[in-house]
Amino acid sequence: MAVTFFSRGGHGRHVAVGIAACLVAAALASSSQPAVTAAPAVRVVVVGDSLSTGHGTSPDHAWPALIRTDPALSGFQVINAAENGSGYVRPGDADGTFGSQVDQFVTPDTGVVVFFGSENDLGYAPDDVGEAASTALAHAEVVAPSAKLIVVGPPSYTTDPDPGLLDIRSQLRSAAQGAGAEFVDPIAEGWISDDVEDLIGPDGDHPTVAGQEYLLQHIAAVIEHAAPEQNPQPGRPSE
Repeated sequence: MAVTFFSRGGHGRHVAVGIAACLVAAALASSSQPAVTAAPAVRVVVVGDSLSTGHGTSPDHAWPALIRTDPALSGFQVINAAENGSGYVRPGDADGTFGSQVDQFVTPDTGVVVFFGSENDLGYAPDDVGEAASTALAHAEVVAPSAKLIVVGPPSYTTDPDPGLLDIRSQLRSAAQGAGAEFVDPIAEGWISDDVEDLIGPDGDHPTVAGQEYLLQHIAAVIEHAAPEQNPQPGRPSE
């Protein structure tokens, strides 16, 4: 009955034409609206030691992994290159250094590189640490010229830091300044030292789950500030 009505009746033809016109109008209207696409995630490479691997807890509790699971930080794609035992000079458990981590993981599309540590360089000549840091930063600049570089010095869990840590801090600050990188000083800012019992595990060195959350809060804020501005969505004013 319905087929006969639309194929023979004049009224049916008018209805069919009207429906087709509405569909065309709707298609034109939708095509005129700007497509809303999410900005690509900012690639963040973490260069570091066991403070960033989750050693003492688990890799899932390491602060770089926590960035991946935090909805508020969904605009970041985190690549954790950190290796237990490594430093700018000292080879880690897999014979890698901060420099080799840059070689392996920093790519041209990297938006932020975070260098964190390292007390593992204690015992090496401070000048050698500074030279290795400058080399690693310079290589990161060459590979990813648009990336923001962040250098986080080694933390101290006491108010009377090891003089060797202070030497490392001084060398890293100078290397960061030479590369135009942002330098973050956990010793001067008193990271962890006011709550060691809760934030550091039984080995006296590696963060607990709460300690990794603490590092996340401090480092993520620096990453967010340093990250390249993402493209605003169409129809929304940029800030």
